[in-house]
Amino acid sequence: MFGTVAVPVWLLVLILGFAAISFATHFLFPSVRWFFRRRAEKALSQLNARLDRKIDLFKLARRADMVARLAYDQKVVEAAMAHAAETGVPGEVAFEEARRYAREIVPGFSATVYFGFGTRAAKWLSRLLFRVRVGKVDQALQTIDPKATVIFVMNHRSNMDYVLVTWLVSDRSAISYAVGEWARVWPLSALIRSMGAYFIRRGSRNALYRRVLARYVQMATEEGTTQAIFPEGGLSLDGRVGPAKLGLLSYIVEGWEPGDRDVVFVPVGLAYDRVLEDRVLIEAARSETRRFRNRPLWVAWHAIGFLWARFRGRTKGFGTAAAGFGAPVSLREHLAGGGTVDTLGERLMSSIASVVPVLPVPLVAKALGEGAASRDELLARVEALTRRLQAAGAVLRLPPQGPAVVLEEGLQPLIRRGVVDAALQPVASERALLAFYAASVPETDLAATPQT
Repeated sequence: MFGTVAVPVWLLVLILGFAAISFATHFLFPSVRWFFRRRAEKALSQLNARLDRKIDLFKLARRADMVARLAYDQKVVEAAMAHAAETGVPGEVAFEEARRYAREIVPGFSATVYFGFGTRAAKWLSRLLFRVRVGKVDQALQTIDPKATVIFVMNHRSNMDYVLVTWLVSDRSAISYAVGEWARVWPLSALIRSMGAYFIRRGSRNALYRRVLARYVQMATEEGTTQAIFPEGGLSLDGRVGPAKLGLLSYIVEGWEPGDRDVVFVPVGLAYDRVLEDRVLIEAARSETRRFRNRPLWVAWHAIGFLWARFRGRTKGFGTAAAGFGAPVSLREHLAGGGTVDTLGERLMSSIASVVPVLPVPLVAKALGEGAASRDELLARVEALTRRLQAAGAVLRLPPQGPAVVLEEGLQPLIRRGVVDAALQPVASERALLAFYAASVPETDLAATPQT
């Protein structure tokens, strides 16, 4: 019974390995998971204590559980069966297709990644590139029902929009963004998914896909998840705030019932002295296509050049970036007043346009028009345009030192980039770029501007 048993070394290693795995699986791993789960729960409790809008359980659910919940939702199953009947494919195939869409859409939110890395990186990057200013915060935002689902609706000027707004509201809530196909590139996709973003195929005509996407948006809204959407459906190619595309808005309205929690839309207007993708957007407008060419090496080269110049003190960044937060719009009140999805879209885009801050570069671009005979004439135009915008109630985020400083801050970047020459005349090849920035300023009549 106590005799010696000789075994090969390889078998001894194998036995010890299996024993170690068994010990870890049954004793070590559960203890470690319990330890880290308790720490995570404590950290989350502390985090929710300082947030105005708590992180909801829907966002914190395991991604696999959320995929299953979405895929087995009654309306998704019915849509899969209808798709099978329409296309003639077996029901199992249609259901597997719906489940694939669910896996594609559902995010995998991590509070650690969002608040431990994401918001800090967003703050660092925003302040590295711009002077960040808040143009307006409507007082009615303080009275939003704590139980309501808040959805930020924004104009889409740049891919910096995600970064800027994430930082600006980081002390209020964690935002779940709807992002397009551009973000579905590894490893960027994993990071964005862990930040709580969900992917959408903007141009998809697939009825089953749209039904799965609709149900996810409706489920998130029902559970109170704070979201952010760009109703324009893509980056502005001409600098203006465009009309709303009603896809996501219609899903929210269709899924809402009077007995549900209210949905409150917060209009956000974004503006930049320098849109990083401006030339790419102008080229897309000329070609009448939204297929942007990816040039990672070109971007990396210019990023390195900017960082080198920034840390050597050769540049202070790209001017000002600003956001304005308008009066909230209650879905309950809108529908009770006879409103529709169409009128909701129009109302939201009008509210967004009214809080887009006016910054020095766009203001000077607007005042320049076809050029100016002298600096004094351009200064007079800037002063007159500023007065008109103030009278119209526009949100101005300009240097407080006066029109001369506004002119300097707005004109010098245009001259450095070769958009305007030393004689204050627009360079012919850059007129589209000048118009791109001028278009972001609310329309106003310059005919009566004093000339000098």
